[in-house]
Amino acid sequence: MAEIIDGGGHEKGGKKRPKKGHVHMDMTPMVDLAFLLLTFFILATSLSKPKTMEIVYPKEVKDTKTTTKIDDDLATTLIVGEREDQIFYYNGKFRVDTTELISTNFSKDGLRVVLMERNRHVNDRIDALAKRYKSGELNKPQFDSLVTVATEDSLGTFVIIKTLPTTKWKNVVNAVDELNITNIRKRAIQDVDLREAKLFLTEEEIAKYKLK
Repeated sequence: MAEIIDGGGHEKGGKKRPKKGHVHMDMTPMVDLAFLLLTFFILATSLSKPKTMEIVYPKEVKDTKTTTKIDDDLATTLIVGEREDQIFYYNGKFRVDTTELISTNFSKDGLRVVLMERNRHVNDRIDALAKRYKSGELNKPQFDSLVTVATEDSLGTFVIIKTLPTTKWKNVVNAVDELNITNIRKRAIQDVDLREAKLFLTEEEIAKYKLK
């Protein structure tokens, strides 16, 4: 509350001067209000929780003769650059003379469209299962089980995510998110090799990263 303290008096010669008031502001209620607001915002605000993403790497196999071979035409390689939203891709096996990197981004019309088309065989099967589930032909456990089988189809796309030493982890997470959205479960994460790096890096950058 504000309090006015009267002041003033008489000037010399007996002439009366008007009284002046001094304003004194009591800040105690303001302090109480500040603490009440602080308490309210602390209790009402939801604190952000750290988010983690589990990435399962394949086990190292000693006997490579018994491993499953994947058709080169089913492979798609994503190269995640160091700059924000920088990503390249190519389909099939890398060939020095003919392979060209295609630039894209993480927008709705970028990488997702590419992966949806590459994994069209699996996505069509999942769409058909979704219709059967909505019609009541399949229950939830049956639907989930058949979706898992569909994502492991031998004709499904296999994606290799390749990174630089300076690649932002945020971009890798975004790439993995796009794989999950487009139902691609067969994946691997590797380092960019020298042959691929020559298609989009300068000689100075290649020397700096010590790529092989």
